Amino acid sequence: MMLLRYLLFLLLLLNVSACIPYKIAPNYSEGKVVKGKKFIKTFKNRYVFAFNDPKEANAFYTYINYKFQTSYDDDLGNVPIRIEDELAYLTFYELEKTTETYNLFPMMVDGVLSERGVDPVLESQYNSRSGNWYIVMTLTDESGTDCLRPSHSLQERSVAYLQTLRKEYLRTSQYNELLFVKQH
Repeated sequence: MMLLRYLLFLLLLLNVSACIPYKIAPNYSEGKVVKGKKFIKTFKNRYVFAFNDPKEANAFYTYINYKFQTSYDDDLGNVPIRIEDELAYLTFYELEKTTETYNLFPMMVDGVLSERGVDPVLESQYNSRSGNWYIVMTLTDESGTDCLRPSHSLQERSVAYLQTLRKEYLRTSQYNELLFVKQH
């Protein structure tokens, strides 16, 4: 009987202290091609290659500038690259997606306090939010067609190229060493 009371108390405690997620940031640590509308609503008919960015803000901009010896333009993007012998244009964005949760315990504490005539003290703790940053890339061919669309002739090679780009970015800490690496 005593074990049942402890188990019941433990279940009650877990239930009361629960956080209920209502918005979950995806995990794209290995990189993934997804529909663009998951990140930018105006990309509803486009595909993007996205991956989690563990580095500081603007690190990918610096990486691209060193790798392609360019000055990336936020407004136009379109860094010209070669995938095998085909010309394509790379555009990328640094975007945040958040995980948001409802925290039941602070709500219940404030509920008990309000029954006793005390104003809420944990109101700012009802919700919690944590963000993940992503690099989101688009790739178009010379005619402006989405190279990441599954039906595009360059799709597989484009994804392989962007995976290689992601891996190089994540393992490179001193971007000036890219000046000594043979460009594709």
